[in-house]
Amino acid sequence: MANTNSRRVAILGGNRIPFARSDGAYANASNQDMFIAALDGLIDRFRLQGERIGMVVGGAVLKHSHDFNLVRESVLGSALSPYTPAYDLQQACGTGLQSAISVANGIALGQYDSAIAGGVDTTSDAPIAFGDNLRHVLLSLRRSKSNLDRLKLVGKLPAAVGVDIPTNGEPRTGLSMGEHAAITAKQFGVKRVDQDELAAASHRNMAAAYDRGFFDDLVTGFLGLYRDNNLRPESSPEKLAKLKPVFGVRGGDATMTAGNSTPLTDGASVALLSTEEWAAERNLPVLAYFVDGETAAVDYINGPDGLLMAPTYAVPRLLARNGLTLQDFDFYEIHEAFASVVLATLAAWESDEYCKERLGLDQALGSIDRTKLNVNGSSLAAGHPFAATGGRIVAQLAKQLAEKKKETGKPVRGLISICAAGGQGVTAILEA
Repeated sequence: MANTNSRRVAILGGNRIPFARSDGAYANASNQDMFIAALDGLIDRFRLQGERIGMVVGGAVLKHSHDFNLVRESVLGSALSPYTPAYDLQQACGTGLQSAISVANGIALGQYDSAIAGGVDTTSDAPIAFGDNLRHVLLSLRRSKSNLDRLKLVGKLPAAVGVDIPTNGEPRTGLSMGEHAAITAKQFGVKRVDQDELAAASHRNMAAAYDRGFFDDLVTGFLGLYRDNNLRPESSPEKLAKLKPVFGVRGGDATMTAGNSTPLTDGASVALLSTEEWAAERNLPVLAYFVDGETAAVDYINGPDGLLMAPTYAVPRLLARNGLTLQDFDFYEIHEAFASVVLATLAAWESDEYCKERLGLDQALGSIDRTKLNVNGSSLAAGHPFAATGGRIVAQLAKQLAEKKKETGKPVRGLISICAAGGQGVTAILEA
């Protein structure tokens, strides 16, 4: 290694475009359109026009074939120097946070002094591909050597015609993420009323944060949208209680509705990280520091684990490595893919049985102060463009920490937890 001394990784801020419900405001916007918009908003805010950044890392879960080099192409379409390198990373809903972990490691090791991490996704402009049968026939046509062979293959075309449309089902189980979450909700006895209260709080907290200007330097308008259009300031547990369940209905006692689950969403986000020296040279204040990250996976196919419960494994490893307890945090940012998953995760950490038998701990991690959870709203309010959620949370938490430190004059700390498809979880610690 060129540098064996780990350097502190500063988080200077972030930017995202307002998140939009699928097939709405961004129906005709591509992944590249949105990611460039998020990048250029960051560039304008931090005066980075023409600057060569050390590395840009991000990705998308749903990608067209022409998105094969999405992040680098987005950099080339942005106001950054074309000498800025970039690469794609994809880890389902953990993409954005994993990108931040990746560049934080690069900065800490001295590989570069500045970096941008983020993600983008659109379900409106979802890739629709030829079905395998048609694709195989077309590829065989290309390889055929004679006209007779070509004629034989052309005769197969009508029967082979078909398209593949992306679904949200897990390839190994065929169940949607929501159906998996419904199973976990029943296992942990998560109540409908608690899910609705969590969802209403997310909308209430995010609406209040917008109203007080918290997002003014975190969000830039795009295509006429200036706030997340999934946000419902008037939401309440009473209104949410009127919605019918949509997941886990076949098994009875269903509790998960469209109101306490995130909708399909389009959007993009980025966060700016650097060394302290790089920031000081440009007179850019440091909001927080990226301390550490941990990723875990679970066996949700043949094992006892829920699809979205990998963060329950990742967090205790992260805590142990940093000499912390679950209670040593001023803020908790737990991604709200579904309200039930947040509540099941907290219940797992509070359970002696779960922590001993599943996590190999001596006792439960314990409970958290719920008033410190998702204090400025999270995915249930903003929406969840898969790969873009991590960047949103990193920038949002960094600013929360900076505000709290300014208010109290004391060091502060935040925990990020993001569940992801494929039975994975990505977590991180930020400090200010």
